[in-house]
Amino acid sequence: GSGDGQGQILQRFPEKDWEDNPFPQGIELFCQPSGWQLFPERNPPTFFVAVLTDINSERHYCACFTFWEAIESTQPQSHPRNGEEEEEEETLSPVQPAQLFAPKSLVLVSRLDHAEVFRNSLGLIYTIYVDGLSVSLENVIGNLLTCTIPITGGAQ
Repeated sequence: GSGDGQGQILQRFPEKDWEDNPFPQGIELFCQPSGWQLFPERNPPTFFVAVLTDINSERHYCACFTFWEAIESTQPQSHPRNGEEEEEEETLSPVQPAQLFAPKSLVLVSRLDHAEVFRNSLGLIYTIYVDGLSVSLENVIGNLLTCTIPITGGAQ
């Protein structure tokens, strides 16, 4: 009823923790420090980078790109039967918007501090998602995370 909710992780890469780089617990709370709230209108996307420090004092740079998706309201709406009831109901209960917008966040966690690269990478993933392109996100992420470093003096 209040529009507040809890975040949940829908998908993550890699799917299992790496021994030297575990998945940050509670990252869904970190993405929306003000709480997961519904809005009556679509907000513009936001981006921020914060630094999390683990128990070994190692830094993890968390880039968060948040956008808002339309959802259908589950709020019941009142429908008056005649003119008298219409005026009375309008003063007693405000009409809920037919459509609300919920935040959705893309998060990149890295030990490297490259905010502009993070912004561009998350922006690319967002564009692919929003435009509904028939590209596997797994392949896109794999290509973003893979690079070939040539051997000095060797073939390219």
